[in-house]
Amino acid sequence: MTLTDPLSPLMEFDEVEPAEDCICGGCSARRRARLHAAPVHEGGHAAARSVRRRAAVLMAAVGTAIGGGAAAAGSATAAPSPTPGGNSAAQSAPTPQGEVSGLYGQAPGARTFAAPRAAAAPLTRAQIIQRAQTWVDQGVPYSMSRYWSDGYRQDCSGFVSMAWGLNSSQTTWTLPNFAERIAKNDLQPGDILIYNNPASPQSGSHVTIFGGWADSSRTKYIAYEQTGPSTKKRSTPYAYWNNSGSYVPYRYTGLSTGGNGGGGSSSTAFPGAGSFGPGANNANVTKLGQMLVQRGGAAYYTSGPGPRWTESDRRATQAFQQAQGWRGSEADGIPGKDTWDYLVNGKGRNIDGGGGGGGGTPLPPPPVTGAPAFPGPQYFGPGQNNDHVRQLGEQLVRKGFGGSYSVGPGARWTESDRRAVQAFQQAQGWRGGEADGYPGPDTWRRLFS
Repeated sequence: MTLTDPLSPLMEFDEVEPAEDCICGGCSARRRARLHAAPVHEGGHAAARSVRRRAAVLMAAVGTAIGGGAAAAGSATAAPSPTPGGNSAAQSAPTPQGEVSGLYGQAPGARTFAAPRAAAAPLTRAQIIQRAQTWVDQGVPYSMSRYWSDGYRQDCSGFVSMAWGLNSSQTTWTLPNFAERIAKNDLQPGDILIYNNPASPQSGSHVTIFGGWADSSRTKYIAYEQTGPSTKKRSTPYAYWNNSGSYVPYRYTGLSTGGNGGGGSSSTAFPGAGSFGPGANNANVTKLGQMLVQRGGAAYYTSGPGPRWTESDRRATQAFQQAQGWRGSEADGIPGKDTWDYLVNGKGRNIDGGGGGGGGTPLPPPPVTGAPAFPGPQYFGPGQNNDHVRQLGEQLVRKGFGGSYSVGPGARWTESDRRAVQAFQQAQGWRGGEADGYPGPDTWRRLFS
């Protein structure tokens, strides 16, 4: 080679930049100018245009070595579909979760994109929540490119892939391939809520794990989610803080009990509401009573439990439902899917208020008479003067929350009323807007129960 060689400028450039791992600023700038895709280590493709044959070959080789053969652009990587779970031949757009990948970031192979693989073993709902809780306990940092010690990518879809026990880290666009779409009223712990933004998937798509309803009106739920700075478990407005109307509920098809393909057995699967209630006489009633006794409901039974439905079964079931914080039709004393699931899998709180799976001293049976009807929020607050305010204050005093009153309580609303109500609300574990000192239907029912 001589300097008079017409190719010498190119050859001299190759000698200045002999490999892709050079970190100097000039080389980095030239590489960025030549590339149209993301860096190879983040799932991008090798040089999209060729300035020189040797540079193109070198870049393709690097992409093949690092990307596990992903240089065949578009053939191995499935594109996100315009609708969750669909198919599209368009080139893959970036997502906030990164691409589908095997455990520890290894290339998953073409079959992973075309045909989803089931988990190594079916999971129960309780196991899904337990797996999700492990990342909460460890405070796993959010990352679109890093992988946790268990092999799953540290973003929202990698988190769900881990909780569902999949053999790869999926994306919000591919998780529906492992699930069936359900309705809001069918949501149970272990199901998920997905939002996909086809217009801008990189900045908007997200998925959370449903952990159970946080209130009887089903306006809030316990969400397990992977978001910055680390994994969270928190009460979340349904379906999410933003884009709420676009989230879609899904259920994993690999459940070991319940759900399609779950393989549930007759001893644990919900037998149906028709098995319970006045006139029912079957083995499911006996099983229900036995589970209720194990969860602190023995005081409700003078004999049995047995196969014939009695008022003891209804009252014990209602006490268990109320122990979960359920009210109204959710605590009517007739077991539904949620009640049965909690009893079979040892979830929730016992009738005595303790954790699942144990006995303890049961609470007295619930009162026969219910709370007086809530008169409405318009009767409480500054300037109000009526008997409902007096009734509220007197009940607060009876419940032990009268410390803020120097006189009264009376019919005229005062700051003492607000502080007493707020103290009662905070004693229920409520915070923020739920403990503002003004009674609503839930405050009223609990106060007079």
